[in-house]
Amino acid sequence: MRKFCIFFVSILLPIALFAQTKPYNIIIKGGHVIDPKNNINRVMDVAIKDGKIAKVASSIDASEASNVVNASGMYVTPGLIDIHGHVFAGTEPNHMYSNGFNSVMPDGFYQRVGVTTVVDAGGSGWRDFQTFKTNIIDNSQTRVLAFLNIVGNGMRGGVIEQNTTDMDPQVAAKAALAYKEHVVGIKVAHFTSPDFTNVDRGVAAGKLANMPVMIDFGGTKPRLSLYSLLMERLRPGDIFTHTFGELLDTKEAIVDTAKQALKPFVMAAQKRGVIFDVGYGGSSFRYSQAIPAAKAGFHPNTISTDLHISSMKGSMKDMLLVMSKFLKLGMDLPAVINASTWAPAKAINRPQLGHLTEGAIADVAILGMRKGKFGFYDMQGFKMDSDEKLECEMTIFGGKIVYDLNGIVNPLPDLTK
Repeated sequence: MRKFCIFFVSILLPIALFAQTKPYNIIIKGGHVIDPKNNINRVMDVAIKDGKIAKVASSIDASEASNVVNASGMYVTPGLIDIHGHVFAGTEPNHMYSNGFNSVMPDGFYQRVGVTTVVDAGGSGWRDFQTFKTNIIDNSQTRVLAFLNIVGNGMRGGVIEQNTTDMDPQVAAKAALAYKEHVVGIKVAHFTSPDFTNVDRGVAAGKLANMPVMIDFGGTKPRLSLYSLLMERLRPGDIFTHTFGELLDTKEAIVDTAKQALKPFVMAAQKRGVIFDVGYGGSSFRYSQAIPAAKAGFHPNTISTDLHISSMKGSMKDMLLVMSKFLKLGMDLPAVINASTWAPAKAINRPQLGHLTEGAIADVAILGMRKGKFGFYDMQGFKMDSDEKLECEMTIFGGKIVYDLNGIVNPLPDLTK
């Protein structure tokens, strides 16, 4: 009897070990893969192992994975990257976007729409970046990076953001380099004096740190020259956000509203390497800018939300709705995916993100195209009707499924554990 038991165990043990050591953790079957970096735009399977993309092929045997995702009829893309959000959430009174009530917690608002990386756009300055890192970056299941505000006290609003003595390029650059794992650039915003002091100091910090600068331009009376900003002050690789905003009293727009025509130097600035970012926000996107720009063949380099406590309740809503609006404006789906994955990864100098190359970090979004009747409106009350919009079915972050809308993975996880 003892010999029989030993024999029985010797047969079953290798079988059990084989079952536990399948080649892949996850295989995504039958989805239409759109991976702009690798020029993939067709139905393929994707395998994930130990947090990395292990294989992308026409067919991968489902029996080789512990978990199989049925992505038939869906789009499989790199995890989305929002390079303009506000996630330095906190409870400090009168702190706005810097450890204050205007920002949102990243995991609650990004995983459900396929975003795996968000860049906080200037919530923290050098004085409070460590607080941001401790409270938010280190405790999120969304990858959180940051543009460091040129203002040392961060984006706290009011007179704090007007204090030019707190805009020190050398100190900001030193802090950016000290936290270069998390800081991707410098942010300039909300300056109301009719001069370029904040822009010039932001660019100076960017030069010292060898990082891009994101510019939230405008808010001055009289208005400053957009030509001077785009053609004379910004470097190739610097980022002009809120591209389609129209606050004509305080900000020169990219479209001549009287002629309904894109200003010629805007296209010239894009050609010389200035990156045009959507930064939709609560009041920074109007169709009166976006439609004439699209008709002129001008599209943004990167798509982003400017997500915060107000914008998500307005016409912006979330990353996928903004992407859907640019589909309606004439960008094709691969271009929209590129502007939401590989293009922003390059803009923030994170080439390890935004693609599905074998060996890359396994950040994946699985998206459906929902059919129906949808109204895409802006803050001005103009509406474009659409019969389709993007919807997130699953988000995979670093090889782990963090969001599954309709239970498309087999076996389903035991959520009680």
